[in-house]
Amino acid sequence: MAGRIEDYALIGDMQTAALVCRDGTVDWLCLPRFDSHAIFAGLLGTEEHGFWRLGPAHASDAEPPRAARRGYRGDSLILESEWDTPRGTVRVTDFMPPRDGAPQLIRIVEGVSGRVPMRSTLRMRFSYGRVVPWVHKHEGRTVAVAGPDSVWFDTEAETYGKSLTTYADFTVAPGDRIAFTISWEPSHKEPPALPEPEQSLQATEDFWREWVEHCTYHGPYREAVVRSLITLKALTYAPTGGIVAAPTTSLPEDIGGVRNWDYRYTWLRDAAITLSSLLRTGYREEARAWREWLLRAVAGDPENLQIMYGIAGERELGEAELDWLPGYESSAPVRVGNGAAHQLQLDVYGEVTEALHLGHMTGLARNDYASLLQLKLIRYLERHWDEPDEGIWEVRGPRRHFVHSKVMAWVAVDRTIKLIESGDADGPLERWRELRDDIHRDVCEKGYDKERNTFTQSYGSKELDASLLLIPQMGFLPPDDKRVIGTIEAIQRELSTSDGFILRYPTEGDSEGVDGLPGDEGAFLACSFWMADDLAMIGRVDEARRLFEKLLALRNDLGLLAEEWDPRLKRQVGNFPQAFSHVPLIDTALRLTASGAYGG
Repeated sequence: MAGRIEDYALIGDMQTAALVCRDGTVDWLCLPRFDSHAIFAGLLGTEEHGFWRLGPAHASDAEPPRAARRGYRGDSLILESEWDTPRGTVRVTDFMPPRDGAPQLIRIVEGVSGRVPMRSTLRMRFSYGRVVPWVHKHEGRTVAVAGPDSVWFDTEAETYGKSLTTYADFTVAPGDRIAFTISWEPSHKEPPALPEPEQSLQATEDFWREWVEHCTYHGPYREAVVRSLITLKALTYAPTGGIVAAPTTSLPEDIGGVRNWDYRYTWLRDAAITLSSLLRTGYREEARAWREWLLRAVAGDPENLQIMYGIAGERELGEAELDWLPGYESSAPVRVGNGAAHQLQLDVYGEVTEALHLGHMTGLARNDYASLLQLKLIRYLERHWDEPDEGIWEVRGPRRHFVHSKVMAWVAVDRTIKLIESGDADGPLERWRELRDDIHRDVCEKGYDKERNTFTQSYGSKELDASLLLIPQMGFLPPDDKRVIGTIEAIQRELSTSDGFILRYPTEGDSEGVDGLPGDEGAFLACSFWMADDLAMIGRVDEARRLFEKLLALRNDLGLLAEEWDPRLKRQVGNFPQAFSHVPLIDTALRLTASGAYGG
């Protein structure tokens, strides 16, 4: 059985990523890209669907021992786990070196004290656990082959096969270091080069140390901010600059339910807000790479903007269900691909335009095509802003006139007007100023409930929506506007959980609510960070700081956050780790630091 979501660590090479459990088991790894088929899919099924456990030997009928200590080596993505056993202490170092060639997952076992019997159990299952590969020896190396894929397993330890699994039993004493490496290569190509684990370890440590040195934030929340930045960097597909929302699919928002989605793609919304955080903390190169990715992805058809693309800009992300996988803690179906790719979500135009605007304001080198794209997006919005859409939360129910979508359409027009006013683009300035005023008036007339003094989720509805918290942050209305304060207080009353975290919107339990899905979900962590931001903006800074520090306490021992927090089960839920949680963490830390609202 897979561990709890918060039991996992992330390692990666900025092209794919693995999740490593506290007991030393790699339960999730897709090769060679984030969106490739998994060779270890035990996270969404059983051990029969693929895993790699490396740790102290234990009785076959016993639970694998969990590491007594673990942590990342400094500000890096190198994981170190230590076990204390009756016979001594052992350390395992897990990492994936940034690469140009074959992807590698390297695990180095080191004896710390005593003599500790160890076991490596490697069960590769290709195509998300469905295909048992042909495992054989090739010039002294172990290779697993199925169709287009081959995975090479290299170690100095003696290995043997049993029950379609590759084992290695060995003992380590103080000073012993034994490395294990798997490398992926297309099956029709020559074998990958022999790994050099120690050199790769040093190169990986050097890479992360040099990258973190560019961080310009040195405030009181630096540890949390830097870990979040490293996580966002790890979710960036280096060859193209695309940013995945998360490295996993189908980790449930509702344990045992159907709210299970594939997040291994680039949502324009998530990527745009990630870009914002990177720019504000000194990472201009990542911002430039994402802008180039965006221009390639939408090239040729900018008016038919998709809400998400593949990490290289692919448009077709057809959704399918893998019925041979039972799902994480029986949360089925397991989905790959994402059918929301062709939804109409008008807010995306605002997020993309805001990201381009921020890049322009922070001195990112001018790109004429980026300005042209921005103008084309506004021409599309000019014709379509007043249509209903599926909104930020990708509802699978009927389209509505979501207030947040209209606000972000206003943002898109406003930022483009500023671009024209700066002299860096030409456009119908007066006409678009009128458009901006029209959208603003429409929202304030149709999306605001005067009796309750709050904006609502959609025109004519009574429901609230946490995305309304972005109204002051986007500059649609000032923070001291009574309608803004009323909305913040209404969301606190009606969308707060018992422990003070914020739900996205009301869900209807077993019946289908506004999102067209049965079941409930946890508190959406981004919304809770947005609440902390808003509280700081309206002067309730002590309350904002307390909420922010409660949110920091939800991170696992490695500083990682999933999409949501289940207030009933007191555990993380949803895909993990989630960019859309780590980005607002950074933003709130920056805001609180600027306001002086922090303890100590």
